[in-house]
Amino acid sequence: MYSLTPEQVKIRKAVREFAEGEFRKVARELDAKETFDDRLWKKAAELGFLAVFVEEKYDGMGMGYLDQCVIVEEFARVDLGIAHAIESTFFGTQLIQMIGSEDQKTKYLPPICGGSMRMGMAITEPDAGSDVSSVSTTAVLDKDAYVINGSKVFITNANLADFLVVLCVTDPDNPKKHQRFSTIIVETDRPGYSATAYHGKLSLRASNTGDVVLKNVRVSKENLLGKAGQGFYNIMEFFNRSRVQVSALGVGTAQGALDKALGHVRKRSQFGKPLADLQLVQGKIAEMATKTEAARSLCYRAASLLDAGTPDPALSSMAKWYCAEVAVQVADEAIQLHGGYGILEEYDVAHYWRNAKVLEIFEGSKEVEKVIIAKKILGRY
Repeated sequence: MYSLTPEQVKIRKAVREFAEGEFRKVARELDAKETFDDRLWKKAAELGFLAVFVEEKYDGMGMGYLDQCVIVEEFARVDLGIAHAIESTFFGTQLIQMIGSEDQKTKYLPPICGGSMRMGMAITEPDAGSDVSSVSTTAVLDKDAYVINGSKVFITNANLADFLVVLCVTDPDNPKKHQRFSTIIVETDRPGYSATAYHGKLSLRASNTGDVVLKNVRVSKENLLGKAGQGFYNIMEFFNRSRVQVSALGVGTAQGALDKALGHVRKRSQFGKPLADLQLVQGKIAEMATKTEAARSLCYRAASLLDAGTPDPALSSMAKWYCAEVAVQVADEAIQLHGGYGILEEYDVAHYWRNAKVLEIFEGSKEVEKVIIAKKILGRY
């Protein structure tokens, strides 16, 4: 049911050739320098790998979420840091396509798909991480503009994005807490916008992440994305889609670590035998491969439901939690199978674990995902 179509197999082959040919040779240098080469992003755009689920009339490929999962999986198979730096440039287009006005879609989607504009999502705050409903950044309507004040943390592309979709409080006195919020497009060249990048991260060093401060930032009231008071619900619908994409990053990371482990055990020996001939090693490989394949199936199933127009919040959460956990576990075992060599960067395996860890935290921690799953199963979602 979740096998790839012949066309998707071709896409996977093309993406793999691109990632292997372009990422592998620069990944460790970019990671060490905590920087990114925009030429990789531009090339990905030229090849049509950005936001492929966007409709063709907005310069997208008119494909599906499963197609996008195949692409980001292959990116992450080589290096999650580079994969995230590229896929984060269109992180939020799902929301614009779902609820944006025609003018907003026409203005923002084509340059995002074409690789001439980056975006980002600004949700998380110092006291509002897993608890999205505790966001305190305010947006006050003043004649024809929103005046925004607040701060956001752990924002991808904080220093690079051309615009962010910001979750704000627009109706603080609404008795229904979840109807106090709205999503607003904020251009980063507006006076009062500032961002500070993080350095020394464990994960995703090639991807820009930082704090954002919004001090009396004025944006047109036309920048309201969707309806006022629906921001919380907008973000939840967005998460149903973005979490599936994160699960694909997990699958790719697990597969990349497994590939590294296979290459190592096939050429190394212990106890007078090739590592690959040792039953203990074979057992580890079997477990790693099975978990990776199970994660892939769950990811593809969740993506297929999105493409069918029937997103399942519990299944999206299952995919995100399980694929992230598998990425960490498989990467950990890959290091273990390398022995002491596994902690040396030159063996190109340690970064899989470093990068995988963040997948269990962002886009909803694994603990939050489990709550969503349980509530849906218990009929309390």
